[in-house]
Amino acid sequence: MRGRGHRRMWYAVPVALLLAGCGAPAPAPRPAPEQSSTFGGTDRAWIEITLAMHEQVVPLLDVVPAHTGTAATRDLAARVRVFTEAELPELRALHELAGLPAENPHVGMPMPGMVTEPELAEMTALTGPAFDAAATAKIGEAVEQAITLARSEQQNGTDPRTRALAAEVLAARTAVSSR
Repeated sequence: MRGRGHRRMWYAVPVALLLAGCGAPAPAPRPAPEQSSTFGGTDRAWIEITLAMHEQVVPLLDVVPAHTGTAATRDLAARVRVFTEAELPELRALHELAGLPAENPHVGMPMPGMVTEPELAEMTALTGPAFDAAATAKIGEAVEQAITLARSEQQNGTDPRTRALAAEVLAARTAVSSR
C-alpha cells in the first residue's frame, strides 16, 4: 500500500516540476464560482456591455448642465440620469452573481452607444448649440443601443433577474426615445 501511494506521488511531482520549470504558462486563474447557474452567455454579455455603457454615459450626463443652454438637453440628460443611476446597483449585483471578472472588457470599447473618453473630450470642447447637438445625439445613441441590447436579452437571455432588469431598461429607454 505504501509503495503504491508513493508511486502516485512520484508521478505528480515531475508533472508539476515540468510545468513550472519548462516555461509553460501556468493555468489561467479560474473566475470566482458563480452564485447561480442560470446565467447564459447572452446574460453575461448583456450585463458587461450594459454596465460599461451605463458607467460611461454618466460623465456625459454630469457635464450637460454646465455646458448646455437648452432646457430640452438638460431635461433629456436628467431623465436618462435617473434611470441609469437606479439601474447601476442592480447591474453591479448581477455582475457579481454571474461571477464575471472585475475587469470589464467592454469599458472604453468604441461601439454604438458607448461614450468613450475621446468623444467626451471632443464634446466638452464644444459650446452652445454645437454641444447641445453632440450631447443630444450621443445620449440618443446610448438610449437606442440600450433598447437594442435589452431586446436581445429579452429574446435570448436565460437568467430571470437579468431578463427582468432588461425589461426595466427597455421600458425606461423606450419612454425617453418616443418623446
